[in-house]
Amino acid sequence: MAEKEKKTSPAEFFRQVQTETSKVVWPTRQETITTAIFVGIMMVILSLFFLGIDTVFGSVVTWLLSLA
Repeated sequence: MAEKEKKTSPAEFFRQVQTETSKVVWPTRQETITTAIFVGIMMVILSLFFLGIDTVFGSVVTWLLSLA
């Protein structure tokens, strides 16, 4: 027979959530800004990279189709 787990009351659940939330280390404003800038820069770099790759592959496919 499986043991029944004790049910947690809503009040106890919210106390546990509050306790766990207080353990979270939130980033500073400067860390958040730095991370956002880094993500923006990486997004631009990667979008340009994939644009280049897509253009090259598109040209190759167009060239291959023109041979047929």
